Amino acid sequence: MELIKRILRVIRANLNSLIGGAEDPEKILEQAVLEMQENLVQLRQGVAQAIATQKRTQRQAAAAQSQTEEWYRRAQLALQQGNEPLAREALTKRQAYKETTTALFSQIEQQNEIVARLKKDMRSLELKISEAKTKKDMYIARARSAEASYRLQEMLGGVSATSSLNAFERMEEKVSQIEAQSEAIAQLSSDDLETQFTSLESNDVDTELAAMKVQVFKQSENTQIKSLLTEESQKAEQPPQQQLPKTQDS
Repeated sequence: MELIKRILRVIRANLNSLIGGAEDPEKILEQAVLEMQENLVQLRQGVAQAIATQKRTQRQAAAAQSQTEEWYRRAQLALQQGNEPLAREALTKRQAYKETTTALFSQIEQQNEIVARLKKDMRSLELKISEAKTKKDMYIARARSAEASYRLQEMLGGVSATSSLNAFERMEEKVSQIEAQSEAIAQLSSDDLETQFTSLESNDVDTELAAMKVQVFKQSENTQIKSLLTEESQKAEQPPQQQLPKTQDS
């Protein structure tokens, strides 16, 4: 039994050391979500800059294409006026703007791909952040539940648990003893009350018996007196007997 207690104490000590030395899971998860949100902010800024660059490039391409068309119109005007050198120079300018326009449109296509990829990454990161928040709340709840369960088991399985249980057992024994004493007192009180009533009933019987004896004695005495009076009365009522005269023969 002592060996098991020592093993449990060692396990609890190791768990306490692990919990005390480990980083707070809530802080770790909060920091992870915060970093993801910061990355999302930076990604959104990158997407906004890419879109702004794309729009600027589109404006530059539109302006270059407009200049290409304008120099073509000027070259036609110079030819119409018979000024071939001026028309050649106008076409040279047109060619330069045309090449610029082609390069800008190619750059716009690349920028479209970049913006599309950044938007996709941004939506993916937003979904991951939403999932991370959900998992964060779930893991925090699990961590709190696990810590609470550990603390509860530590409290219930600790050294003080035995003494607490012994205290409950002692209290139960004491309550049982008090209940037994109360029942005994109640029984004794009931027996005493019964005895008192029995004593009263016995006294009543003795009293009644004595009265009956007196009554019987009086009835017997009265009977004897009546009997004597009757005999005396009968004797008084009888006539006296006459004596016959003696004869000579007698």
